[in-house]
Amino acid sequence: MKNKYLTLFLVANVLILLDQYSKFLVIAHLPLYHSIEVIDGFFNLTHVRNPGVAFGLLAGLESQYKAWVFVLISTVAIIAILVIYHHTPKEHRMVRIGLILIFSGAIGNLIDRIVYKEVVDFLDVFYQGYHWPAFNFADSCITIGVGLMILDLFQKHPKQLLSSNASKESLDDHQR
Repeated sequence: MKNKYLTLFLVANVLILLDQYSKFLVIAHLPLYHSIEVIDGFFNLTHVRNPGVAFGLLAGLESQYKAWVFVLISTVAIIAILVIYHHTPKEHRMVRIGLILIFSGAIGNLIDRIVYKEVVDFLDVFYQGYHWPAFNFADSCITIGVGLMILDLFQKHPKQLLSSNASKESLDDHQR
């Protein structure tokens, strides 16, 4: 699409709706702390709540204001994501896609924090004695988005190629 903000708006809305719908289904059909085995010995749907941040960090922190502090932090992060998105050139396509994913995930989890004062998690992955903390669709968007941004760091972009080639030619001319 030509307008990057239209792309942000459309893709983010679809991802946020998918996230919220999946959480709605979990809340409606799976009692809290119950599991449904999906792949034996590897993957369950398990309804849990995360009152902390990523991977349950700070979940044990007791404060009547904790949820609202997390809402404020999330809001600041979302604004920062929008500012970075605005300044990201079109050549950095993976960064822009990554930012859309991170933005969508942040909004999805922010909705949970406002509505439930905690985040609804349900994707439960484990193998033998190893257990990954439960997560949700929004968390997956954030993780994939960060991964795309990291991958972008290792790519050469057309403008960088042109400027590095021009620098090499200039250096070669100067050395002659």
